[in-house]
Amino acid sequence: MQLTVTQDRFALAQTFRIARGAKTEAQVITVHAAANGVTGRGECVPYARYGETLDSVQAQIETLPESLTRSDLQKALPAGAARNAVDCALWDLEAKQSGKRVWDMVGLPVPTPKITAYTLSLDEPEKMQAQAQQNAYRPLLKIKLGTPDDMARLEAVRAGAPKSRIIIDANEGWTADIYADLAPHLLRLGVEMVEQPLPADEDDMLNEMARPLPVCADESCHDRSSLPGLKGKYDMVNIKLDKTGGLTEALALRDAALDQGYQIMVGCMVGTSLGMAPAVLVAQGAAVTDLDGPLLLADDRENPLTFDAAGVHPPKAALWG
Repeated sequence: MQLTVTQDRFALAQTFRIARGAKTEAQVITVHAAANGVTGRGECVPYARYGETLDSVQAQIETLPESLTRSDLQKALPAGAARNAVDCALWDLEAKQSGKRVWDMVGLPVPTPKITAYTLSLDEPEKMQAQAQQNAYRPLLKIKLGTPDDMARLEAVRAGAPKSRIIIDANEGWTADIYADLAPHLLRLGVEMVEQPLPADEDDMLNEMARPLPVCADESCHDRSSLPGLKGKYDMVNIKLDKTGGLTEALALRDAALDQGYQIMVGCMVGTSLGMAPAVLVAQGAAVTDLDGPLLLADDRENPLTFDAAGVHPPKAALWG
């Protein structure tokens, strides 16, 4: 088997902001795994929050031997973006070699469309209200927050999209005091869930706070080894393949989290349909699906995922799996 790695960039439809900064393009790693005339593909998004860059992730992948199984891969690389791209490429390769879809290989039911959140990036309240008005037809909106001045943003989005369900992502941007002050207003405005309100290394405070609405672990949850540290602090875990290190661990994390009583959210970085495709399998039965990365792009891959009123559809074989 031969692994080929490329660094690819896809322009965004508009600037995307979170509490940590802004981006105008999706920067991704694409892996091609070729064997006996058949090629599988996988994608990852290196994330600076975890010390990853395009170059560092490519270097990790290039250390791998040519004779590599998915089982070998789980030990060869840690959870993270590099392992994700290779793991998903190997799943795609196996599916093409066997002539089966990945869900049949795993023994899962045929996946169905899932309503996905659409993310409004962090901005001034009036601009976020305009974003909300433009997307008020969508059933589920996700608001990027994470500053001490978020109350006006919340009010603006609710005014712009009075009928949409709303979840919020603070991206570790609040203190315990800010979250405690905001929580009653989140309920008043009909917010259904808050994602990672406190920094991952300061989230023990959640043990001491009331949770009037579900709290989801994102930066605090990477793979199954994260679960013991979440007890008593979170109600839900956000599974992202770039954190778990691929579909293999994502499916295992989903099962383990469900067994321990957590609800499941399936999320993404800002990437293309190739990066989202494996996550659609993990999202089956999830409480919240947030796979809107392709909707934020000006240009996507060929044979992209279908998004319509029913939600995000499973990938065509020409894309992945």
